[in-house]
Amino acid sequence: MRYGASPFGGMTPVVKNLLIINALVFFASIMLNSSYGIRIEDYLGLHVPMADKFGPHQLITYMFLHAYPGFGHVFFNMFALFMFGRMLETTWGSKRFLIYYMATGVGAATIQIITQYIEIMPMLQDITTAMNNPTYDNLKVFFHLEPNQTLNPEVARQSLMQFRTDYLNAQVTVGASGAVFGILLAFGMLFPNIRLMLLFPPIPIKAKYFVIFYGIAELFLGVANFSFDNVAHFAHLGGMLFGFILIKYWQKKGIY
Repeated sequence: MRYGASPFGGMTPVVKNLLIINALVFFASIMLNSSYGIRIEDYLGLHVPMADKFGPHQLITYMFLHAYPGFGHVFFNMFALFMFGRMLETTWGSKRFLIYYMATGVGAATIQIITQYIEIMPMLQDITTAMNNPTYDNLKVFFHLEPNQTLNPEVARQSLMQFRTDYLNAQVTVGASGAVFGILLAFGMLFPNIRLMLLFPPIPIKAKYFVIFYGIAELFLGVANFSFDNVAHFAHLGGMLFGFILIKYWQKKGIY
């Protein structure tokens, strides 16, 4: 592959097709939602396995969807794929690069599902307790009840069942970030001493330190779980983890 003066030179086939697919799906998502009210993420976004809308295919399809209507999510993912993916595809070849990309994406989805399960279990336990014992103290968490107000137990159970269904279906993850973080990890491992120029602050940093910094930041944000933060940080870490395991496996086998 040739890298010319233009930063957009030397496009590799898998990276190019991934960029095209993600762009097409992104604009299709906007058009379907605005014109027909169809939310494609309901079918292709990653849901938790307990949700009615979950399907095994979502472990793959979720990574081709991005949050909209803003362009930030898809732009930064695709920019990172473009900047770092080309060198990896040139080094590994298109087949191995695609395997790596998909494996880290599925690995990120797996970690995200486990994390979400842990996060939502307290709410599901509260719902189950209220359904089995619909007292005022148990129901006031879910309904705006006046002091000592009661609800018909059967009505309360039906409402709670619907609430549980809606709550589970609302847990949706989209984006290529898990696979992209796997790419960042691979780039840092294969080209550790290449200097990258940060935007904020505008200073050069070696790829290996850049990856370490990103990993620590994601771990901190994932554990902190700020209320204003809806980013799937553990999915990012999952992509890096599965990428590390796969690279070490290939190294052990002497594949590259």
